[in-house]
Amino acid sequence: MTRLHRIVGSTLGLGLVALLTAAAPGGPLPSPATATGTATENAALPQTQALFDGYVRDGKMPGIVAAFGIGDQPTRFVAAGRLASDDDAAAVSPDSLWRVYSMTKPITAMAAMLLIEEGRIGLDDPVARYIPAFAHMTVATHPETSLAGVPAERPITIRMLLTHTSGLSYNILAKGALLREYERLGILPAAVSASIEPAMRRTRPATLAAFADRVAQAPLIAQPGTAWHYSVGLDVIGRVIEVAGGMPFDQFVNRRILAPLGMTSTYWTVPRAEAGRLATNYAFTGEALVPLDPAATSVFLQPPSFPYGGAGLVSSARDYDRFLHMLSDEGTLDGVRILKPETVRLALSNLLPAGVSYGGVRGATGGASGQATPMGYGAGGSVYLADGPGGIPSKGTYGWGGAAGTIAFVDPVKKIRGTIMVNYFPADRWPVREQTVRAFIADMARGQR
Repeated sequence: MTRLHRIVGSTLGLGLVALLTAAAPGGPLPSPATATGTATENAALPQTQALFDGYVRDGKMPGIVAAFGIGDQPTRFVAAGRLASDDDAAAVSPDSLWRVYSMTKPITAMAAMLLIEEGRIGLDDPVARYIPAFAHMTVATHPETSLAGVPAERPITIRMLLTHTSGLSYNILAKGALLREYERLGILPAAVSASIEPAMRRTRPATLAAFADRVAQAPLIAQPGTAWHYSVGLDVIGRVIEVAGGMPFDQFVNRRILAPLGMTSTYWTVPRAEAGRLATNYAFTGEALVPLDPAATSVFLQPPSFPYGGAGLVSSARDYDRFLHMLSDEGTLDGVRILKPETVRLALSNLLPAGVSYGGVRGATGGASGQATPMGYGAGGSVYLADGPGGIPSKGTYGWGGAAGTIAFVDPVKKIRGTIMVNYFPADRWPVREQTVRAFIADMARGQR
């Protein structure tokens, strides 16, 4: 089970956007000659289509869908393949359903920002104001070998949860003594497959409130506010949201973000009637793609122990594009305001505590480590701190990705956004990010000629 925990935690940074710096000439991306609105209307993106067709033809994945947006032009979709490797599986589409895992985090973070905007949460409030169990935390001196430690020198704040600087860890990253403690406490906030879910539920708390209290029992791996370490912080934020928001966390997200944005294909639990749109999730064993979570029996067809703010959502390319479009338009979409412009600008800025830097997640996760352009961290996603070469990507470009290969980014300056949906572990099995960006840029250049 531990190996699966680590697979599920693989996350993607902003590698997709980073490749813009290497693959595009200076200046903004050219506008396409034509705009299209469905996956079958992709004549303006022939190289991207050919790339995706090749992935499927070569057996690298059963199916893939991407959504690209420039300003308020119609979103353009590119799709290839099927929802599963079975010959009779349905073709993928902009409305197919995919496990977005850690791409849940930006949505959770924007729910928290909404409450910050309304004055019901303070960015630098102590978490203990909402979850008293966090009042007295311990920092492990040697977390891999012992749980012994020293008292925390300062309280964990909302900012620290949003930016992974709280000192909390993740079962997918913790090792030794701390990992065993996370597993003993049931700090396992993700669904993997129906086959292993019963074992995870035996220790996982049944409610978000109980989960947050359990997290507070484990020692921290660093003093709060001193280092970036990927964590369950966004899951804990879910509990803060339901305390401050006055309703269950998932209801708050549904009512204040998903429903107003018309994200009707984004679910915490996929309805049985919609199972035919759900992709099967795979794991690579050697060169073979092995079904890990078949759609017909998916763990996402059953309610989770509680809504996981860090990795709990299933969504479509069309839906997630609507979320990114709202961020690109500084809080509004189709005349509906979700957040104020200043709130979006704050969320997409560098929120790291003073003295803390973010260097990207490790390469094994498909992340963005080793980039030339400096990066920081905003509310639930990484943020570029300067323009890339030639101004691409722009300073302020924000995004994150998921363990099963999904990718999302938004450049709020050039008003460019992108989403890629696939479902297999590990996320970085193929260089989808790099190759898709190169193909997309080539298509944009072609449209300009």
